[in-house]
Amino acid sequence: MALRLGDEAPNFTAETTAGTINFHEWLGDGWGILFSHPKDFTPVCTTELGTVAKITDAFAKRNVKVLAVSVDPLDSHKGWINDINETQQCTVQYPIIADPDRQVANLYDMIHPNALDNMTVRSVFVVGPDKKIKLTLTYPASTGRNFDEILRVVDSLQLTAKHQVATPANWKDGEDCIIVPAVKDEEIPAKFPKGHRAVKPYLRYTPQPNR
Repeated sequence: MALRLGDEAPNFTAETTAGTINFHEWLGDGWGILFSHPKDFTPVCTTELGTVAKITDAFAKRNVKVLAVSVDPLDSHKGWINDINETQQCTVQYPIIADPDRQVANLYDMIHPNALDNMTVRSVFVVGPDKKIKLTLTYPASTGRNFDEILRVVDSLQLTAKHQVATPANWKDGEDCIIVPAVKDEEIPAKFPKGHRAVKPYLRYTPQPNR
């Protein structure tokens, strides 16, 4: 059965380009992103891994570790990293899991019967410090992932985990948030001292609490 939001992210021990890791221990008390690739030396994924390498600092700033997975073996990964660094003008330093036995792919339901061949689909899992899955995304092979959007989602997830707010459509870090319906009007001044504006009784905005 496919993993759902709120499920515990399955733990595993795997060989990676940075050595053997136990997923939950590697995450520690921070956030994590696990993202899969159909196979090594594929064009779209090459640009994706290069993009992630270039924004590693942005993830680190948010206390997020990134971990890639492909069903190819370790030697193949190392050769692919050389190509990624060369073609994308970057340095890949985050680990890539070698998953030739499809242990991780099967744990995370990354092989879909409608996908081409027996390769992993291009999935993204955001995992919180509680080891629960906070977000899942699945992309077709032809569409490269938007990592600016993934960073935006992480900002929203981290904000809403600590404050009783939600983020509206197209929200970006620093913009106004929506006060969740569970907060009563009389509770707002104490919870949101920056003030608020009510457009409708159910639609109440407040400046971002952690800014």
